[in-house]
Amino acid sequence: MNRGGSVAVVLGTRPEIVKLARVVRGLGEHGRLVYTGQHYDDTLSGSIFRGMNLPAPQLRLGGIGGMPRGKQIGAMISALCDAFTVDPPRAVVVQGDTNSTSAGAQAAQYCDIPVIHVEAGLRSRDRAMPEEINRQVVGVLAELHCAPTEVAAANLRAEGVPPARIRVTGNTIVEAVTDSLPGAEESLAMLRRYGVPDDGFVLVTLHRPENTDDPHRLRLILDELERLGLPVLFPVHPRTLHRAEGFGLRRALAGLGAVDPVDHRAFLGLARHARLLVSDSGGVQEECTVLKKPLIVLRNSTERPEAVEAGFATLLRPGPDLGRVAREYIADTTLAARLASRPSPYGDGRASERIVELALALAGRPAGPPTPHTSPALHGPSAAPRRAAAADAVPPVASPVPSL
Repeated sequence: MNRGGSVAVVLGTRPEIVKLARVVRGLGEHGRLVYTGQHYDDTLSGSIFRGMNLPAPQLRLGGIGGMPRGKQIGAMISALCDAFTVDPPRAVVVQGDTNSTSAGAQAAQYCDIPVIHVEAGLRSRDRAMPEEINRQVVGVLAELHCAPTEVAAANLRAEGVPPARIRVTGNTIVEAVTDSLPGAEESLAMLRRYGVPDDGFVLVTLHRPENTDDPHRLRLILDELERLGLPVLFPVHPRTLHRAEGFGLRRALAGLGAVDPVDHRAFLGLARHARLLVSDSGGVQEECTVLKKPLIVLRNSTERPEAVEAGFATLLRPGPDLGRVAREYIADTTLAARLASRPSPYGDGRASERIVELALALAGRPAGPPTPHTSPALHGPSAAPRRAAAADAVPPVASPVPSL
């Protein structure tokens, strides 16, 4: 007996939940929500399901959060293979570059189920990044690659992915931002709650190991932020807080407006009224192009060059350049108007709609009301040719995708 929809959506972190929310809702009864529990802190994921108006997951893995990377991916693969063997979906959707993404794609492949990779083709060329390895693993396994931009699609073609398996859909972050962005009154209430002035503060997020696990680098960042001349609001990721405490930097954090993590809606409400964003997050690099806000990306490299090339973001390593560039942004009185007129490179807000159509086509299910489950599952010895036939049947997407 089939206990879930024909398309399984595997996710495990807050960004995946945010970016796949419209896909899950669009699949409706055809979808099956699978939560790996990679983000095991309710402040990072549990509240997001409720906030994004998503159903409770049909499958929730236990004991995954907090494991070392190799053990975590292995445990997820094992549990997902068990679930997919008992009740195989006809297609599996994974998003981005997390451990859950890698595990979901591998489990599906081992069970002869076609994989749809959302946000496919991003490449930093930095193999020291765990996310880069996850992206490349899924790039080998995916049956259908939903690339957010033509740059990402070109990366896939350069790696030998057949063009017929690539669709430029746009990035689901555009609709995620428009769905979650609070109104002006609610946003201004958030500013009052945190005691920061409209267009007069710097909003900071920081969580990547390259920044948090090096005490010298983390201190450099905190010192430069302290000298910016504007109030700083810093929702602190649990990883960053743990590292700062271990390095004796808790007092430096407290002087920078450190607060507990905020949900996606609150972050967007604060970001829309910030003078400047500073972050090492991949998602914020996309969100700034929809919010029309300047961003300093504190990273060694980025897999999202589109935000930099469009003029929304500047890529920097920690050091004196952080303070210098930030002060230049803050002092530029014409910057806001210039950014407001620039289109986002990530599409027109219809990426989720396109991905749902592609997923249902690959799974052999029409869009609309659910139909009886009469076709054999994509499982067993003859699955590979059926997967190829399904991939050939997915509809094309107009390219280039319009910008917002």
